[in-house]
Amino acid sequence: MKRLVFIAALAASTAALPASANEELAKKHACFACHSVDKKLVGPSYKDVAAKYRNDKGAEAKLVEKVKKGGTGVWGQVPMPPNAAVPDADLHTLVKWILSQK
Repeated sequence: MKRLVFIAALAASTAALPASANEELAKKHACFACHSVDKKLVGPSYKDVAAKYRNDKGAEAKLVEKVKKGGTGVWGQVPMPPNAAVPDADLHTLVKWILSQK
């Protein structure tokens, strides 16, 4: 039980990292090769993703799964490759940060 509380606290604290720390995490995992915070590149901007999922309570889980497994069709026909090598904690941190964009 203590371990779950620690993990939950750690996840909550990393989501609150300054944008620069989250951006560094996105750079580390090459997210900016296809995405940008505020404009479409190969994939949608993070602001567009946040707007699309703003009222979806299950968005975090859906997007973590989508980033991990990859996919196509939601934003067009260009496929997003799977990112299975990215640690789950980093995926959750990145998705929370993306969903926080306004």
